[in-house]
Amino acid sequence: MLTVTDLKQLYEIDDYQWLEETVKRLRNKQFNNLDLDNLIEELEDLGREKKNAVASLLDQIIRHLLLLQYWEAEKEYNSTHWQCEIYTFRVQLRRKLTTNLCNYLEAELNNIYQDALGFVKIKTQNKVNFPSQCPYSIEQLLDQEWLS
Repeated sequence: MLTVTDLKQLYEIDDYQWLEETVKRLRNKQFNNLDLDNLIEELEDLGREKKNAVASLLDQIIRHLLLLQYWEAEKEYNSTHWQCEIYTFRVQLRRKLTTNLCNYLEAELNNIYQDALGFVKIKTQNKVNFPSQCPYSIEQLLDQEWLS
């Protein structure tokens, strides 16, 4: 059986095997034989990855809503594409969303909006007047029927 020191070394060599061994030890309630430092790091990374994934999807929804609502010069040619993108990103977001992640998105909505706004300003070569603050509620952004 691997010692905790061996497990720490395994993490550096093969993190997937480390994960399998860690899960096995957790299932067997071998809590004293865990590489806690790396386990904590992995759990923190997992939380960040989930937050980044839902924030990225919300960013995409906002981008496409802004383009759909405000970029009149391209609306005739691109509105169906933008609507399909909005639909797809909402579906993907709904599948990932938990109450905790929804609360995170609500708290980060203004930051996510500013990122999306930066993108659409570049995309439209600053020729479109977009709102400087987010014109959408989190409920509107998540609602599959709203403005799609």
